[in-house]
Amino acid sequence: MQPFVFNTVPQLVCQPGSALALAERCRSLGIRRPLLVTDPGLLAIGLVQPVQAALEAAGVQVTLYDQVCEDPPEATVEAAAARGRGAEVDGVIAVGGGSSMDVAKVVAVLLAGTQPLQALYGVDQVAGGRLPLILVPTTAGTGSEVTPVAVITTGETTKAGVSSPVLLPDIALLDADLTLGLPPRVTAMTGVDAMVHAIEAYTSKLKKNPLSDNLAREALRLLAANIRTAVSDGANREARAAMLLGACLAGQAFANAPVAAVHALAYPLGGHYHIPHGLSNSLVLPSVLSYNMPAAETLYAELAEIIVPAATGSAAARAAALVEALQQLIADVGLPATLAEAGVPAAELPMLAADAMQQQRLLVNNPREVSEADALAMYRAAHGDVA
Repeated sequence: MQPFVFNTVPQLVCQPGSALALAERCRSLGIRRPLLVTDPGLLAIGLVQPVQAALEAAGVQVTLYDQVCEDPPEATVEAAAARGRGAEVDGVIAVGGGSSMDVAKVVAVLLAGTQPLQALYGVDQVAGGRLPLILVPTTAGTGSEVTPVAVITTGETTKAGVSSPVLLPDIALLDADLTLGLPPRVTAMTGVDAMVHAIEAYTSKLKKNPLSDNLAREALRLLAANIRTAVSDGANREARAAMLLGACLAGQAFANAPVAAVHALAYPLGGHYHIPHGLSNSLVLPSVLSYNMPAAETLYAELAEIIVPAATGSAAARAAALVEALQQLIADVGLPATLAEAGVPAAELPMLAADAMQQQRLLVNNPREVSEADALAMYRAAHGDVA
């Protein structure tokens, strides 16, 4: 067995309704004046107000920052930090999707130290600590509540990551009730995103390990078995809880066995066309899996046992069945099948391939080496051009 290190959160709470008891978690961490980070959409549908009211009823003094947007820019992070600084907060809570959780992670560091935001980008660049941090996801997708990474938009089409174990929260709280109102399309995109996390963690080249493998397999089992129900019947609490836990387990897996070429090819799609991250992953997933077959066939065959247990024959046949099953799942949950359907111009595929090559921190984890020509071929396949 290869030596490995596995990091995750100190405490994981998985219980419907538990967000309304957040005050107890705050007390356990000594938080009296938290900054509550969320987005205007969740506020508009009334998801955050009961959580805030329960905190305040228990004597917790909440300062609200509710202006997080998708793909949050640096200005959003700085504004949230300024709000927290002005209120002299002593902890940070995020209630929201990956964007809100990413902002909260970085803000917790900024409020505790003296480093500017620009000094945090990269791997292990966080020099100090952070304020106490609680993350409460409202989507079953990113797994950000258990990952040591935050991604911030730094320019018109560029993003940068902060990667440090310091970003792991003190508590990750999974309350399936907060996901009951997710629209079908968001459920589908975030669910496939989580499945990609599990698949890429299981085939990660450098840091794959027994713990990440088991988490990835269980995540994939939960997600594949429940995504169609969660999309078609959003009020099904059992399916929602399974999706939320599956996304979390996938997050723990890829936090320790990092993602690879699917994400490397997905990021430029988000940067240039503002395609949601989960959909970007979904669009390139089949073409990347097909490309990886020579190096990952056996591992894909093992995952086929979970997603398409009826598949038989050689490893190659079972791996091919996995790709086919995933394509069918993407169709079943109503997501577009090709880049062409998503409005990506064929003429811009070479530009996307060049951009994808900038994601070397991800590409080094891919089971098969990827050149710019390979990336272009995968984009062409994902676009629907099989010539």
